[in-house]
Amino acid sequence: MKHEWRKKEKATYLPKAKPEIIDVPEYNYIVLSGEGNPNSEQFEESIGALYSMAYGIKMNLKKSGQPPQGYQDWTVYPLEGVWDISEKAKANYSGELDKDELVYDIMIRQPEFVNQAFFDEVLEMTKKKKPNMLLDKIRFEKITDGQCVQMLHVGSYDDEPESFAKMEEFVQETNLTRKSKIHREIYLSDFRKVPVEKLKTVLRFKVD
Repeated sequence: MKHEWRKKEKATYLPKAKPEIIDVPEYNYIVLSGEGNPNSEQFEESIGALYSMAYGIKMNLKKSGQPPQGYQDWTVYPLEGVWDISEKAKANYSGELDKDELVYDIMIRQPEFVNQAFFDEVLEMTKKKKPNMLLDKIRFEKITDGQCVQMLHVGSYDDEPESFAKMEEFVQETNLTRKSKIHREIYLSDFRKVPVEKLKTVLRFKVD
């Protein structure tokens, strides 16, 4: 049976539209780092390169005559982004966000049975079949977020500060501390196909 993250991992990917605490274990990811405005053509190309790799890994394992131990077909995980601002922006921050000063790691989670060696193999194959200069920047990483606060944000990305304000209030009420202004976003909707007011995004940041 195919592993469907929307059905099997609801606590991780389908939270309610109110803050909650979650402990996020170590997961495998393919990651691409960048900086600048997410509305740019380069950002869109970065997403395309990541998905080329994600589907390359999935299809090559599906066709493999000797799949790794624990293999199970799966639905490709959603795009995620970890967002910060540049050191220059931090030094001159006035309360207004300049999207051109954003720094990010965008990523797509991989199943436990995907490892560095297989990633390297598929990367070389993908570079030959679908050449893209950004492929050389994609890396395989194991990431642990640990204890976090998260909630579902519905609507425009520009309205996310309203949800973050609710999360900050929840943190204070539960006597937790936000570790940093860095946060993770998980994109449950395709912004190219879904109306802005119906976009669904998981917002998450680390606490202790």
